Amino acid sequence: MRRSFLDYLIISFKGMAMGAADVVPGVSGGTIAFISGIYEELIRTISGVDLRLLKTWKREGFSKMWEELNGNFIVALLTGIFFSVFTVMRLANYLLENHPILIWAFFFGLVLASIYYVGNQIPKWSFNVFLFLVIGAAVAFYLTTLPPMAAAASELYLFFAGAIAICAMILPGISGAFILVLLGAYKTISEATHDFDFKTLGIFALGAIFGLLSFSRLLKWLFLNYSTLTLATLTGFIAGSLNKIWPWKRILETEMYGGKSVSIREESVMPWNFDAEPHTMQAFFLMLAGFLVILILERLAVKKPVQEHAENPNV
Repeated sequence: MRRSFLDYLIISFKGMAMGAADVVPGVSGGTIAFISGIYEELIRTISGVDLRLLKTWKREGFSKMWEELNGNFIVALLTGIFFSVFTVMRLANYLLENHPILIWAFFFGLVLASIYYVGNQIPKWSFNVFLFLVIGAAVAFYLTTLPPMAAAASELYLFFAGAIAICAMILPGISGAFILVLLGAYKTISEATHDFDFKTLGIFALGAIFGLLSFSRLLKWLFLNYSTLTLATLTGFIAGSLNKIWPWKRILETEMYGGKSVSIREESVMPWNFDAEPHTMQAFFLMLAGFLVILILERLAVKKPVQEHAENPNV
């Protein structure tokens, strides 16, 4: 696929949006990738990383290998993600700490609009499609209500925690940071990052690479063979995750992370039952703003009809 400099610049902006989402607990960068039209290319690119690339390099040269890898796409996307993580993260942390209702309201509007957008990609509705949507929503909602597990730091556990968390990061709906909290590994990884514990981070990273390469292959196979059911399940996942990012929460349990008290268990309440100032008007205005962001991303997205996929006719 031939792309211009402007095309790659737009991909970097989409990467920035993914990075901004990934630093917010409860919002998945996979959701942003999906609604910005690069999700399936991202999955195909990741799943294409294997030893055959080295054979291509040896046989046909680096440029052919780079083209087969879709290297320009990867570089453009990662540039945006890393730029966002190291710049937007400070702003996101400040807003989450000082204006949590407002930033959650913005993301709630963004994710709410993405449900319609992703669901609109489904070419044909049937009982099976609706069933998989409901199942996806139920699983995601259930995950948002689970209490965190006790902290664990064994090497094997951290490896699998990395594998599971990275799957959540590329799966629309549930964020990887939230999965780490549920697994009881968030504190361990946070402390390892703060203390530059490269052994712990290395084990976690190996698990993440393993999970990314294996899960991306599964997703690619699902899109090739059951794209409609996969789209329905992902739509359900996004819908079920709304409980996690509902702006008005009652805190049930907190834990210390990096010297700060962080909520690890909470329940959603209506604005009029919120214990403090609900900022209702401002929150609904930002929900609308988040909704409109999806319209902008949709215009930037390179749309590919679902009919391109070799879907199983029995779905």
